[in-house]
Amino acid sequence: MAVPTDETETGASANRINMDELKSEWQRVAENLRGSIGEAVFQSWIKPIAVRGMQDGVARISVPTRFMRDWVNAHYSERITDLWQDENSKVINVDVGVFTDRTQKSASKPEILRADTVVEVPQLLETTLQSQAAQISASLDRRFTFDQFVVGKPNEFAYAAARRVSEASLSTPFNPLFLYGGVGLGKTHLMHAIAWHIREQEPDRNVIYLSAEKFMYKFIRALREQTTVDFKEQFRSVDVLMIDDVQFIAGKESTQEEFFHTFNSLVDEGRQIVISADKSPSDIEGMEERLVSRLNCGLVADIHATTYELRLGILQSKAQQVSAQIPAKVLEFLAHKITANVRELEGALNRVVAHSQLVGRDISLEATQDVLHDLLRANDRRVTIEEIQKQVASHFNIRMSDMHSARRARSVARPRQVAMYLAKQLTSRSLPEIGRKFGGRDHTTVMHAVRKVDELREHDSSFAEDVELLKQMLEG
Repeated sequence: MAVPTDETETGASANRINMDELKSEWQRVAENLRGSIGEAVFQSWIKPIAVRGMQDGVARISVPTRFMRDWVNAHYSERITDLWQDENSKVINVDVGVFTDRTQKSASKPEILRADTVVEVPQLLETTLQSQAAQISASLDRRFTFDQFVVGKPNEFAYAAARRVSEASLSTPFNPLFLYGGVGLGKTHLMHAIAWHIREQEPDRNVIYLSAEKFMYKFIRALREQTTVDFKEQFRSVDVLMIDDVQFIAGKESTQEEFFHTFNSLVDEGRQIVISADKSPSDIEGMEERLVSRLNCGLVADIHATTYELRLGILQSKAQQVSAQIPAKVLEFLAHKITANVRELEGALNRVVAHSQLVGRDISLEATQDVLHDLLRANDRRVTIEEIQKQVASHFNIRMSDMHSARRARSVARPRQVAMYLAKQLTSRSLPEIGRKFGGRDHTTVMHAVRKVDELREHDSSFAEDVELLKQMLEG
């Protein structure tokens, strides 16, 4: 065995790149990239990168997944090389590698390293899980925090549950927390608020937030690329998993299977799960019974339709945020007229404020009516088919899912026909559109329901009174 001489030791020392200098260079390169590509892209693709070392003029960096490595190579490697050469003329090229948990296990084995190779494993290990979460998770809206959420009777229970989950660091008080409600009532706002609070108060916890649709697409990609092991490791190593609009995976058996096992793995390890949907777990048609059971085992919190008082409070809060002088009677008018959802309510206020600023016209009730004439006209008569289904199901004491099911028992079929009849009377939807809302039924089924209800109204006064009462409740 050759004994190293002082000359070879000196050569090795000369070839060794000072890691502190290398990290400083990378920080400057990363900051230059941040300025040119924007904060959102930087957080997703550049921030997770860790420095491994430099050998023979090749700067070596690592990312958590193969998909991320391929993306960085395709979109940013040349720019990174150019910027690094500006910092250090000895840099010839940049090599992007993958560092996963399996890499960590293999790194624990004894390995002979060349003297001119520098590997900084500890720092990389500390950021691996956070990098994976950052790469998977969807971006969060900065406006959607607890401070910006207006609390009222329809949403106070869901808000309190969300706050409790976000503040529970050691134990999971409700697992899962399941939030459900109609479009634009605040489910996504509360999901983002939970994620923001955890990330700010406990930045070391790994939080993943994404839609059920994105979860499915990532799973399909993993199947196609034969990387399902990596997929499972990514999703089962997080501290908090948040899935929005889980109803999207209803009827998709393979995705439900994977989500079921991910769910069980996280719950068994005491990790928090937060889920949102447009219906309660029991009312999501096409969801496997065992998954429905799991979703119901935590806390299910409903966000109800907004009241006038809550809508007015939301408008007042929004007016303060945009620093606009809006007469109280305008806010009251909007709170009375636009009742569908909070998103549409805020959009209407934004239109009024923008019009005032762009044309230099004071905000008044008359100006508001002019600017929003199309929206107000639509809201005067707009009733959604889902609202009709909910009202009719409640009145006849059947499940919401019965509106879409194939059951033909009279106790279910008759209320379904009434709902179809009212959908034809109170909405502008076509017969085929109405049929699709009732479990994909044909338009002839809707026509038959309308004729049948008309016949029953003529010959059964009690039935006619029921239908008229439902109509008045929906129009009111």
